[in-house]
Amino acid sequence: MTTTVELTRFRVAPDKVDQLLASRQAMIADFKADREGFLSARLVRLPDNEWLDIVEWRSSADFAASRAKGANLPGIKAFFESIESLVSAEEGTTEEG
Repeated sequence: MTTTVELTRFRVAPDKVDQLLASRQAMIADFKADREGFLSARLVRLPDNEWLDIVEWRSSADFAASRAKGANLPGIKAFFESIESLVSAEEGTTEEG
């Protein structure tokens, strides 16, 4: 099965890391409740106050629909408010072989 993968790299100020981590579970719960096609998410801490969020979607259309909704629920909004700046955002597909 091919899925769509969202790769979002962002910066979080050191004083916002606790907020980011505290809001993560509520963000995931909001995604499960409100985002059709959401499959999974992994958060990776990188050097220099950067993070990588790896989110898997059933399809590109599901990812686009989620993006259009933005921070429409409290858990998602709290997570997004922790982010200082966006470094990059990419979309890809899984290739299982």
